[in-house]
Amino acid sequence: MKKINIFNLHNSTEFKKMALEIFQFQAKNNVVYKEFISHLHIDIHSIKKIEEIPFLPIQFFKSHPVLSSNEVAQCLFLSSGTTGNEQSKHFVTDLTVYEESFTKCFEHFYGPIEEFTVLALLPSYLEREGSSLIYMVNDFMQKSKKEKSGFYLNNLEELAQNLVELDNKNQKILLIGVSFALLDLVEKHKFKLKNTIVMETGGMKGRRKELIREELHQMLREGFGVSNIHSEYGMTELLSQAYSKGKGIFEYPPWMKILTRDTEDALTILPEGKSGGINVIDLANINSCSFIATQDLGKTYAKGTFEVLGRFDNSDIRGCNLMVMS
Repeated sequence: MKKINIFNLHNSTEFKKMALEIFQFQAKNNVVYKEFISHLHIDIHSIKKIEEIPFLPIQFFKSHPVLSSNEVAQCLFLSSGTTGNEQSKHFVTDLTVYEESFTKCFEHFYGPIEEFTVLALLPSYLEREGSSLIYMVNDFMQKSKKEKSGFYLNNLEELAQNLVELDNKNQKILLIGVSFALLDLVEKHKFKLKNTIVMETGGMKGRRKELIREELHQMLREGFGVSNIHSEYGMTELLSQAYSKGKGIFEYPPWMKILTRDTEDALTILPEGKSGGINVIDLANINSCSFIATQDLGKTYAKGTFEVLGRFDNSDIRGCNLMVMS
């Protein structure tokens, strides 16, 4: 597909037009997506609204290379996976698209990354290869050019000292961490931060008992002395992110959209306020698949906001077994 500027969309009409164009392209050029649509007996030329687009179950990233391009992949991002589970694989043919997506997305919600010292507490991600989150945060650090920006693995004392010192100097700080590591930090140190965005990326990764979001955020708010805990919603299979500035309500950038589907009928899109499976349109995924049915449960609200309520109990999304591909 010719180079298009997905990062210059001004309204929902432009988004819908672009999404339908990308759908037609991917339905013809993505072998996995094309066969999935064929098994559903859907005529791609009948699709006139984004709500009619079939969303590819995210499990296919574990079993097949999901590509809409013949270009050689520049990078392979891998999901964390757990013992005995196959990892998702996202073949990225153009890293500049990912870099532009995550940079413009962050700046859309928080302003220039250059203004922040970036402190990362992401041990479970650092301990493995192919993390798209590590790639993003490392790029943030390079762009910030702040002396104290860096990854902290087990050196919580040094992190705590730098955090207090920078915050007291009225410097803008982004502390981004996996949930269990942030809890480890506040169990050893108590803070009263005034200039720091504390952002959790979710997940106990088997290190701690899972907590509901309200409980987790309450503990982190008290530990860091802040009024809100921010969150990042992203995944290996996406090249865009959504952010929450508090209370678990996420917003997404203009080239992304969240819909919810009926858990009993995967092709039915639900109205705002109804709980369902989260479907993601990520136009930055132009060379893989922009239309993904995730295993997350959530609700959408007005003005492009949504909430993540949890995950499906069963390992396979309903409708995923509609096709068996060799």
